[in-house]
Amino acid sequence: MKTSLLLALSLSASLLPAAALAKQERFSVIYGQKTVGHLIADTEGAKTSIDFDYKNNGRGPTMKEQLQVDANGLPTSWTLTGATTFGSKVSETFSAKGGKSSWVDSTGKGSAVVKERALYVAQAGSPWALGLYARALLKREDHRMPALPGGTLALDKVGDLSIAGTAGATTVTAYALSGIDTAPSYFALDADGALFAYMTPDFAVVREGYEQDEAKLRAYAEKLSTERYVDIQQKTAHRYGTPVRIRNVRVFQPVSKTLSDPVSVVVNGRTIAAVEPLDSPATPGEVTIDGAGGTLLAGFNEMHGHIGQDDALLNLMAGITTVRDMGNDNAVLDTLIDRIDAGTIGGPRIVRSGFLEGKSQFNANNGIVVDGEAAALDAVRWYAARGYWQIKVYNSMNSAWVPAVIKEAHRLGMRVAGHVPAFATADQMIEAGYDEITHINQFMLGWVIQPNEDTRTLFRITALKRLPALDLNGEKAQRTIGLMVSHKTAIDPTIGIHELALLGRDGKPMQGSVDYIDHMPIGSQRSLKKAMLDTSAPGDDAAYRAAYDKIVATVKTLNERGIFIVPGTDTGGSFTYHRELELMQSIGMTPADVLARATYETARYMGRDQTLGSIEKGKLADFMLLPGDPTKDLKAIKSIALVAKDGVFYYPAEIYPAFGIRPFAEAPKVTLPAK
Repeated sequence: MKTSLLLALSLSASLLPAAALAKQERFSVIYGQKTVGHLIADTEGAKTSIDFDYKNNGRGPTMKEQLQVDANGLPTSWTLTGATTFGSKVSETFSAKGGKSSWVDSTGKGSAVVKERALYVAQAGSPWALGLYARALLKREDHRMPALPGGTLALDKVGDLSIAGTAGATTVTAYALSGIDTAPSYFALDADGALFAYMTPDFAVVREGYEQDEAKLRAYAEKLSTERYVDIQQKTAHRYGTPVRIRNVRVFQPVSKTLSDPVSVVVNGRTIAAVEPLDSPATPGEVTIDGAGGTLLAGFNEMHGHIGQDDALLNLMAGITTVRDMGNDNAVLDTLIDRIDAGTIGGPRIVRSGFLEGKSQFNANNGIVVDGEAAALDAVRWYAARGYWQIKVYNSMNSAWVPAVIKEAHRLGMRVAGHVPAFATADQMIEAGYDEITHINQFMLGWVIQPNEDTRTLFRITALKRLPALDLNGEKAQRTIGLMVSHKTAIDPTIGIHELALLGRDGKPMQGSVDYIDHMPIGSQRSLKKAMLDTSAPGDDAAYRAAYDKIVATVKTLNERGIFIVPGTDTGGSFTYHRELELMQSIGMTPADVLARATYETARYMGRDQTLGSIEKGKLADFMLLPGDPTKDLKAIKSIALVAKDGVFYYPAEIYPAFGIRPFAEAPKVTLPAK
C-alpha cells in the first residue's frame, strides 16, 4: 500500500492541501438504502466549488459553496449560499487576511484577531468540510486546534475499514471530530486524505462507486457511537445495590396536583419501596441522598420522539424517562431498545409506533413503505405481532386504504395516530377512526388549502401563512373540532416545532432556547440562532407570526373543549421538551396541570399508570429531583439535580460535560453506607 499522504502532510506544512489532489469528488446521499441526493466538489488548485443537494421526505438542503485555502489547508475565503432543510436562506461568508478573520452567518457578523492558527467552522457547511478540518488537524501534533467562532476542534482516529465497491477495493481511515456539537461527527478519509464518506447510524454520504457499502459504513458509525455511550454509562450510571433513601423532598402528587409535605422516598432495586415521614429512621446499609427540600417528580413522557442513540441519554438527563417513538428504522430502534433495557447504555423507556407510509416520489424512508392496501394490512399485522403500541400513518399513504388499516389495527388491539395523508382532510381521518391526530398543522391545513394541493412537501408548513385569515368560529373549523369532541380523538400538537418554524428568525436565539443556549457548545448555539423557514418575501414575516397566534388559539380551543392534548416535540426532546411543556401554559393549563399531563396522565393514556407516572410504593423508580418548585414556576424543570430510571441513579452534572454542555444544577450530596 502506498505511503499515506496524511503522514507527509503532518511532516510538511508547505505541501499543497490534499483537497487539491482531486479535480472532482462525487458523493451520493443515501437514506433508507435509497439515493436521495448528491455532493459534488470541484477543485482547481486552492479553490473548491461545492454543490450539495438532497431531498428526503420532501425536504432537504440545497447549497452552493466557494472555498479557497492557503498552503496549510486553512480557509482564507468561504462563501455559502442556498437554503436549509426547511427552506431558510443561507448567505454565509468568511475571510482571513493579515491575522484577522471575519465572518457573517445567521447569528450576525463576527471577527477575531488570530494570534495562533485557528480553523473556521462553517455554520452551513456540507459534509465535505469534514475532510478539510481533518487535514488541518492532522498537521498538528495533538490533532487539536482552536476553532472560530469559538471552541476547540479535536480529531481522533478510530479505525480502518476495508471497502469493496464497484469502483474497486480500498481501505479508508475513520475519524471522530468533536468540539462543534454535542456528539462527534464520524467520517472516513482515503489514503490521500480526501473525504471518502460521512456516516451516521441513519444515513450516509458516500463516494460514488461505493454506495453498496453504505450499510457497512452506517453500522460502523453505530458501533463508534455505541462505544461512546457504553463508556459514559459505565462511568456515570450509579447502581448502588442497596436501598437508597432520598431525604427531605416534597413529592408531586399528580391527581391532586399538589406537593406533599417533606418526606423520604426509599428505592430498593427497580422499585419505590416506601414513601415515609421525614423523621423515619434509616435502616443499616442504606445510601442516603440529601434532597435539600427540593421537588421529586415522576419522569416525563415525551410523546413525539424519533429517538436515536445520540439523543437517548440527553432525553434521560432532561427527566424524560419514557419516549413514545413515532417512527423509525425498525431494526435500529429494536437494537437501541435492547441496549437500553440491558443497561448497556443510558436512555428512556421506548413505546414503539409502527410507521406506515405509502410509496411515492416524496415518501419518507422510515418503518414500512407500502404500495397497496393489502401490503398496508400486512404491515399492520407485522407490527401487532411484535408488540407495537400503535400505528402511525404518514403523508404519502393513500387515504382510501386508511379505514381498512384502522379497522385491522383496532382488531389487533392497537391504536392509530398520524398525519393527514395528502389530498385528504382531518375530518375524513377522524371519521375513519383515528385515535389521535399528529401535529396541529396537519389538523388545520384542510381549512385553508384546496383539495388538489399537495402536503407531501414543505407546503404543509409554508401554507400555514394562510391561517391569519381563518375564522375559528367558521363552519369548517367548528365541524372538525366537533368531530374531535364526538369521537374523543386526541391531538399531539407539537406546539414547539411550530413556534420554532413560524417565529424563528436569523440572529436571535429561539425563544424556547433562551434558558439553555449559553450552556451549549458553540455549534449548537449557532444552530439555535438560525431560522427554520424563509420569511424574506414581503408579508411573510407578519403572516407567519399571526399564523402562530392562530395555532395557539386553536389548541387552546381544543383544550377547552376537553380534547386530550398530548405533549410531544418532534424536535429531539430533551431541552425542547421543557419548552413544549412551557408552551402548554399558553393554552390555559397551569404549571400543575402541565406536570400532571406530562407524567401520570400520559402514562394512563398509554396504559402504564399502574407502574409509572407517579411516585408511590410499588411503582418503578422513574423520577427526577428538582431544586425548585415547578408548581409555582415551571422553569424549575430545567434545573435537574438527579434522574432515576429503573432504580439506576444519574447526576446530570456528571454527564453533561461529555456533551460539551455546562450543567444546570449541582449533584445532590450522596452518603454511602459505612463499610
